[in-house]
Amino acid sequence: MRVNKLIDLWTNDQPAFWIRNEELTFEHGKKLAQTWADFINVELEHGPFDMTGLQSFMKGLVAGGPTKSKHKTPAIIVTLPISGRDRKHIEYNHWMFEQVLDRGVHGILLCNAEEADAVDAFVEVCRYSFQKIGADKGIKQGKRGNGGQLEAAQIWGIEPKDYFHKADIWPINPNGELVLGVKIETKRGLQNAEQICKVPGLTFAQYAPGDMAMAFGYPNEPTPQPTEITEARKKVNQAIKQSKIIWMDGVTEENAIEKVSQGLRICSTPQLKGAHIVPLVRNDIP
Repeated sequence: MRVNKLIDLWTNDQPAFWIRNEELTFEHGKKLAQTWADFINVELEHGPFDMTGLQSFMKGLVAGGPTKSKHKTPAIIVTLPISGRDRKHIEYNHWMFEQVLDRGVHGILLCNAEEADAVDAFVEVCRYSFQKIGADKGIKQGKRGNGGQLEAAQIWGIEPKDYFHKADIWPINPNGELVLGVKIETKRGLQNAEQICKVPGLTFAQYAPGDMAMAFGYPNEPTPQPTEITEARKKVNQAIKQSKIIWMDGVTEENAIEKVSQGLRICSTPQLKGAHIVPLVRNDIP
């Protein structure tokens, strides 16, 4: 069994389901330890950047565990108030990546990915500097520093010396337990979608409808969708599939079976209906 349930699912060609959480308390962590979902998105892009709260929440997950699948905690993926608009923007804010990783989370979803060099930098700041795996594929030396591994290792239930090696990016490192994703949600990101999705070390990506609609001048995703929005979604999803990284998108009860059969492996759902959708596409893994 992996530390990160998502990797257990994906290596068995199974889709994963998620819920969002913004309440960062110990007691809420205990409650969500038994969630039906496979991973929890901790939303820090628009919410407070609360590391004390995140620390308490992670400890609550451990106290309320193990999960129904016998993992120590659900996987935790964090979105940050950082845009992937360029390399400098990532490097100037590298401390935010270290802070959340040192709390013991299992991955990060980078918002507003707009160019491949920014995503290259994203991969670098999330990896320890001693890692050499992936250098032959163009990944530069990692920039994550020593010092935060003790707390993260306690959350994962492993020794700090083992955390050093497991806290690397899957699947570029087959033994890694961290996953990194991007949202493509602007016109510039759309223009660079193919190059972004090909960045070595990236695990998953998604087309983000809300911000992309705004980029085209709509306050909300329009219904019915105009051609420009339909083509934008199509272009991003094609880039994801062609790069063979994990595809993340929304599903409903009506389209879940079809989209999973097309290769979707991260499913977002209406929160109250998600638990009912899981059995439609997955019945062999809790």
